[in-house]
Amino acid sequence: MKRGAPTLIACATLLLVAGCGSSSRSSTSPAGGASPAASSTSSGRLKASTTPKFATPPKSAPVQSGTVKIAYRNITIAPDTVKVKLGSTIVWTNYDPVEHNATSHSGPSSFASKNFGEGKSFSVTLTRPGVIHYLCTIHPTTMNGAIEVVS
Repeated sequence: MKRGAPTLIACATLLLVAGCGSSSRSSTSPAGGASPAASSTSSGRLKASTTPKFATPPKSAPVQSGTVKIAYRNITIAPDTVKVKLGSTIVWTNYDPVEHNATSHSGPSSFASKNFGEGKSFSVTLTRPGVIHYLCTIHPTTMNGAIEVVS
């Protein structure tokens, strides 16, 4: 029993450092949103995927406008998908003790913040309609999202 606790702590630390874990996805996200995936290698060992899986806001999502807030908390994004009106400003705020960033991956608008620490924010005003996929390049498998900009 003496080896159980240290082993458990070591395993949990490895998972945290690797950026793995469950994601607190909003209930409006489709299943399979941006959770990490695993695949087997030829040696039979599991290999974690580092490729983000972007969700898209559901058609029934409400359209927000003005300033729309997105929280970076527990190495996840809340909400991970939003639908906003053209001209809205998105504000990402970091509530984690580690640095994050917000970087567009695809879509009609491009942006890339510098890394920002706990209590800091990054904002961008969106002026082109379409779906923007974005991520934190430090934690891409658990921290990626989508913004649908509508007219």
